[in-house]
Amino acid sequence: MKLTILGTATPYPRPDNPCSGYLVQHGDTSIWMDAGTGTLAELQRHIPLDALDGIWISHAHADHSADLLTAYYALRFGDLTLTRPLPLIGPPGLVDRLVGFLGHREAAVIPEVFEVTEMRGWQERVIGELALSWGPMNHGMPAFGLRIQAGARTLAYSGDSAYCEGLVELAEGADLLLCEAGASEHPPAGAVHCTPEDAGRIAREAGAERLVLTHIDLIHTDAPNARARALTGFPSVECALPGQSFTI
Repeated sequence: MKLTILGTATPYPRPDNPCSGYLVQHGDTSIWMDAGTGTLAELQRHIPLDALDGIWISHAHADHSADLLTAYYALRFGDLTLTRPLPLIGPPGLVDRLVGFLGHREAAVIPEVFEVTEMRGWQERVIGELALSWGPMNHGMPAFGLRIQAGARTLAYSGDSAYCEGLVELAEGADLLLCEAGASEHPPAGAVHCTPEDAGRIAREAGAERLVLTHIDLIHTDAPNARARALTGFPSVECALPGQSFTI
């Protein structure tokens, strides 16, 4: 299984770094995991949009979902060939948000472009050669983490979430845990993101093999510092970089 980093920025895209987006591939199967601002352009460096087998969206915040709008325009009005609706798995209300952008006249056409599955609780689905399972995370809104298995190999992805037992369960025994570190410290109002220390703790408690930090709060820290902080709780930590690929 191959994980390609399309972007990691928060809360808005930066030069050479779109927001959260990732491409997961195994054999002939390709899934776009989170479609943050700017990631559609980067996706096309690796695969045409109409060659995807599915799209999975962790939650409706724009830095994880905004490029669904441009993907819709590309598939509906562009020069692409869509032989069937593209499977789109996302949180409740995601289609309503698309309709709000597109206008209600387009609502009837969305099923011709996207075959939508709304995530609710713990669920699973097989797409091609990849087995997906997901569950709710702790982000102050409907948000989900994803576990992908290809044979004996497992990738776990936090989406956006504070530390929670659900995330530890999702990442149990993962060969690679891709975990956000969107908080430099916990705010007084309550955590909705992981700190680097939280990510290390989750990887350790889950018994993961490798931890890759993404979506780091670069306003208040930097990647080397975030890695050093995560290393206090877990021995194998890397930081995701746009364009980088990991073999799992």
